[in-house]
This record gives sequence, C-alpha cells and structure tokens, in this order.
Amino acid sequence: MTQRALIRRDHLAVALELAAAGVPVLPLRAGKVPFGNCGRCQGNACGGRPNMKNSGPCNCPGPCHGWAAATTDVAVIASPAWRPMWRTAAAVAYHPGGTGVTVVDLDDAAAVAWARTALPATRTVPTTRGEHWIYKGTMRSVNAVRPGVDIKSTMSYARYLGHGAGQMTALPDTVRALTVKEPRPVRPAQAATVPTLPRGGECPHRTPAYLERGIAMAEQRITSAASAVHVTVYRTFLAVLSTHGRCGCLTDTHITRLFTAAQAKGETVRHCTDAWANARTALGM
Repeated sequence: MTQRALIRRDHLAVALELAAAGVPVLPLRAGKVPFGNCGRCQGNACGGRPNMKNSGPCNCPGPCHGWAAATTDVAVIASPAWRPMWRTAAAVAYHPGGTGVTVVDLDDAAAVAWARTALPATRTVPTTRGEHWIYKGTMRSVNAVRPGVDIKSTMSYARYLGHGAGQMTALPDTVRALTVKEPRPVRPAQAATVPTLPRGGECPHRTPAYLERGIAMAEQRITSAASAVHVTVYRTFLAVLSTHGRCGCLTDTHITRLFTAAQAKGETVRHCTDAWANARTALGM
C-alpha cells in the first residue's frame, strides 16, 4: 500500500475515532475546503439544511452543505456515499460549535505572538504556519477579527490537527470581544439647504416645540431601524420635508441632526445627501 493510500485510510480512521468521542466530523478536499454538494443538493436545490444551528448529516447520502454535513454518526461517515470522499480527502475537519468549543485560528507567527500577550492560555495545536487556540464554550464565527486571526465555532469548521497540548480553559470575554465591531466614526454631516421663508411670511406651525418633536421623532425612527436602513432614511427625510420643508423653519442644525442619525446607522454622507435631494425632488421642491 502506498504512503498516499495510508494517509487517506488514516483520515477515515481519525474521523471515526473523533465521532466515537462525540466530535462531529467531515472530510476536506485539497485547499482545505469541504466537498461540493451532490447533484441533488447543487445550488441548494434541496433547500439547504432545515436547521443550520446543528451539526449532523444532510438529508441526502453525501457530505453536503459544508460545515453542516459534520456528523458523529459512524454509519454515515463510513457509508458508501462518503467513502469516495475519504479516498481523495486532504484532511479531516470538525465542527467546533458542535462539540462545544471555540477555535482561535492564528494564521502566522505575528498572530501567535499577539495571542500570547493578549489571550489567556489554553490548549494549543500547531498548524502549518501558526496555531489553533481552543477554548471551552461557543460563540459566533467571524473571520479576520484582526490580522491573521479567525474565530471558528458555530456554523464553521476547523481542520483536525491533533489533540494539542495544555489544559483547555473557558472561553474568555477577550475572545468574544474580538467579534464586536467598533462603532463607525461619524463624519461631519454635509448640511443640505431648503427654501427659506419669503420676507414677512408666517410659519404655519403652532409652536417651536412642534418642530422639535418632529425632528426628535425622525431621529428616533432612523435610530430604531433594524433593517432597510436606506429606505427608512429616505422615507424619514421625505416625511420631515413634507411637513417642515416649505415654510423655511428647518435650519442647518436640524438637518445635521438627521444626517448624523443616519450616519450612525452606517449611511454615508453621499447617501444622506442623495436621499435628501431625492425627497425634495419627489415633493417638487
């Protein structure tokens, strides 16, 4: 038997040992990526896995849908449908979230050096260029949380490269914090202009408080948007202009407040300016 054949046979043997220990596994092909879906599941024609939060076999014979194919069912792993994959597999992978752990994937020496000063010690596994640091506990998976550092836990997979060394410790808040994005700095808003009152004109609003309430409600509507932020910003601008835009009572300060609220939700100055201009055009202003 050739060395290559021995390596392939060992992948299946390792996978079966891991599965017996309760670790969901799947084969990886060259390039450290899962095998493509079978014909029945290509292009997610089957609708994908019904529950992407859990590991386990797909509802078809093949190891489909990437990480979600990971399973502990030894009958599936050694089945005729999976055996051709093991014959050409380049590595064994596992679903960290499915076994209750999080892998901090340190891709190079610089990332390892950073981890040794920034993260608490835990079990480590050498990789080709860096290390895997494995903690007890799960979290969402995010790539590139900092240079050379990926987080692999739920809805992800990691190569199995051995048991590793050291005592596995609890997932620390310092790792969880790596996936929390810092708020975007809010750029100074570009104030738009609105028509001013003709000299001697009268504002139809009852009191200045009426305008203040309107602006505050508009800010709150933008801030509370959980989705469709672009649309919410445009419709809010439209509502403000339709109520307050023709009498000239809107000031640069009011408009800046609206732009600032939109930018805090991730909108660019350009989009704010375009949305304001489009709202004015829609109202014939």
